[in-house]
Order: sequence, then structure tokens, then C-alpha cells
Amino acid sequence: MDLKTASALRRLRLVSAPEAVSFLLLLVCSLLKRTTDFNAVPAMGAIHGVLFILYVLFLADAWNKTKWPLKTGALYFVLSVLPTGGFFADRMLRREAEASVIAARARKEGVVNA
Repeated sequence: MDLKTASALRRLRLVSAPEAVSFLLLLVCSLLKRTTDFNAVPAMGAIHGVLFILYVLFLADAWNKTKWPLKTGALYFVLSVLPTGGFFADRMLRREAEASVIAARARKEGVVNA
């Protein structure tokens, strides 16, 4: 994995968990708006909207650089619209990054040819 691909995956991973947290907080704010006088939906909606847009942009960049199949890119997108999906995306991206580091070290040490 080259440096640009690793950076793209890192950016996607860094935004996935905050996007999931903001979605959950938006759901809580929405519930509180309907049950109390507390209304943080406009502010939380804006925060979540920015994080979601960043996630989609970073996903497109990572998808382009990693050359994932359609199924993988679609899975990461579906995870972005599920309330806790960002946490699963973060875990999957971490595993992918670790696997690519291991593969790069193996290639460097001459254990495998690639």
C-alpha cells in the first residue's frame, strides 16, 4: 500500500467513529425535542451533516485509491447510514490497515513476492 492510499484510509477511519457518534447524538436530540423543551437538533444536525459529507468524500477518495470492488465500497456507504455503522467501519478499516502493513513488511523482508 502506498502512502496516498494509507492516508486515504486513515482519513476515512478518523471520521467514521465521530460520524457514528454524531448520528447517535442527533437521534437523542431528536427524541429530546419531542419529549421535552430541549431542542439541539439544528446544531447537532449541522455537525452530523458536515461529518457525513466528510465521510462520503473520504470514502470516495479511499475507494478510488484502494480500487475496492463495488461490494466493499457499497458496504462502507451502508455502514455510514446505520446509527452504529461507523464503529464497524472503523474496526474494518483498522484491520485492513494492519493487514496491509503486515503484507508490506513481508514483501520488504522477501518473505513473499509481490
